[in-house]
Amino acid sequence: MKKINVGLIGFGNIGSGVVKILRERKTLLSGKIGTEINLKKICDANITAKRNVTVDSALLTKNVRDILGDPQIDVVVELIGGVHPAKEFIAEALKKGKHVVTANKALLAECGKELFALAKDCGKSIYFESSVGAGIPIIKSVREGLVANKFNSVFGILNGTSNYVLSEMTEKNCSFGEALRGAQKKGFAEKNPTLDIEGIDSAHKLAILVYLCFGRFVDMSEIYIEGISSVSLSDINYAKELGFAIKLLAIAKKESDSLEVRVHPTLIKDANMLASVSGVFNAIYVSSDLAGDLLFYGPGAGQLSAASGVVSDLVDLTQDLKAGMFRPTLNTIQDPAVKKLRRSDEFESKYYIRFTTLDKPGVLAKISGILSRFGISVATVTQKERHKARSVPIVMITHETKEKNLRAALEMVDKLNIIKERSVAIRIEDV
Repeated sequence: MKKINVGLIGFGNIGSGVVKILRERKTLLSGKIGTEINLKKICDANITAKRNVTVDSALLTKNVRDILGDPQIDVVVELIGGVHPAKEFIAEALKKGKHVVTANKALLAECGKELFALAKDCGKSIYFESSVGAGIPIIKSVREGLVANKFNSVFGILNGTSNYVLSEMTEKNCSFGEALRGAQKKGFAEKNPTLDIEGIDSAHKLAILVYLCFGRFVDMSEIYIEGISSVSLSDINYAKELGFAIKLLAIAKKESDSLEVRVHPTLIKDANMLASVSGVFNAIYVSSDLAGDLLFYGPGAGQLSAASGVVSDLVDLTQDLKAGMFRPTLNTIQDPAVKKLRRSDEFESKYYIRFTTLDKPGVLAKISGILSRFGISVATVTQKERHKARSVPIVMITHETKEKNLRAALEMVDKLNIIKERSVAIRIEDV
């Protein structure tokens, strides 16, 4: 039986899960793949911390060179996260003839083009299943199972923290702040949750999916990103009354000859399967020309879920090595139908709009007049209950309109002396 030596950089939560699986499922894996995956060395800045798995101290090191400089190590698993020094470690591993497995979505979103090119030049592979959706096999499915397909769109709930917060607000009728504090208390949110709640983590994952599905690397600056911190309980409840749920969606879709890439709170119909994805779960809805519409669903985080994806990558690599075969990391082809990335002011969507106005005659006519001036057609209007300060919410659902027209109209509306708070607009998607 052939043996593949692995060096692990990063012995944190996911790294501990990988070690746990490799130890406890060693016989099962060896029997299935006919190869022994041998964990030869583990590197971490803190090798004395308490973990839920025990290893021989001889396996542990603080010196990453003990892994990168070891010619017997075939595969390097990088699980430290962040861009630096992870980028440098991966680059050095590739140059020294080692394959790489990583779950580092931020690194791949920001430096993937460079690292994938380097891997190809070195004749090595980078596998990254757990970078999107943890143990949900979305990467392998898109790369292999759907290889003959052309993709129309991708809609994803890609961040468990944000989805948990919105689910708590919806189910427990609590404010954003209360839901976030609850998520932090349960360990579902970091002490500084900015990357999650402001949509950045979702954008990192979306960038990877866009490259896989459309063969195009998008810079983070080219992704429209809007988080959930401004979503109020009022909007959650008003949306519910109208038959919608609010989710933080990562969206990539072809519109004519352009591609839209965006992350933002979105109203989707209660009947849609994505609306029922609650808590820390993730879901990715993929529309393709041959296989049709597919939904991938499962835990988007968690030690063993993410570790499962890492081990899956290791198994794929062992099979390649055993067969003496090299598969380029990504051999994607850019969709020729996509000529450009669409700017945010060119987006077209239906909108949920909430105005907070004085409770007096003529208010609705003034607002409707401005919307009409910008070509915005209103589908439904609901005037809510009067508040103590004599202000009243007016909720509208528009027909499809251009983003730039909506923003210009709201800017004019918000200057009216009848408006008490800045107007809220949330996009609606028919997924």
